[in-house]
Amino acid sequence: MAFRADEAARIGNERVLNYLVPKPKEATESQRARAKEAVFDILYELGPAIDTYPSWHPLVSNHDSRYPETLPGSKNGYEGLDHTRCFVNGFITCPYDGGQKVIDSVEALPRHHAATITAERLDVPLYHPLATPILVKCKWHEPLLMDGTIPLAVALPLLLESELPCWRSSEVAETWESMRSYFLGSPYGSRSSLFVNQETGQAIKKIWNALIHTGMFGPIKV
Repeated sequence: MAFRADEAARIGNERVLNYLVPKPKEATESQRARAKEAVFDILYELGPAIDTYPSWHPLVSNHDSRYPETLPGSKNGYEGLDHTRCFVNGFITCPYDGGQKVIDSVEALPRHHAATITAERLDVPLYHPLATPILVKCKWHEPLLMDGTIPLAVALPLLLESELPCWRSSEVAETWESMRSYFLGSPYGSRSSLFVNQETGQAIKKIWNALIHTGMFGPIKV
């Protein structure tokens, strides 16, 4: 079945709305209404809900390239995350300890040349009225495309910066099929996702195939 970005976004957004709006037995109707409005604001600002990031995305790229990470966590510099949901250009996490660990860890992240990552507390009941929502944003230095996806001129160099150093230790070359979840993020299709459109994904696929056929990573894994 072909990848349909609108449908994938709708399903993900419904799930994140159900997750972040407190349950009726845990919050008043007023609190739930505020939470729902806040989630819609986050979706408008940060883009649709997603399952995983491309491994080159600034929000998760602070990791050992030999062991790529596709979700924010301790392995790429974040501390104190709890009850986390992700979006194309940021994520929300809802710890019960006030969230200072999250804010401090974001401020301690290495400076990224393609984006600025920030963290802020939200004064709205998300997930549970006793939790403290922390909104982490990825503010790109270059504008996104009209469809909200990341342009090739940004996505490709970030991917290459992440993957090219692996030639030093690689024994086999991974095919597009085995790497596309890392390169596209999820949900994804054969060459596009909520992060990159068909044109960008096709260009990335073409360049990756050209790279692995140079032999620089070793024989192609079959």
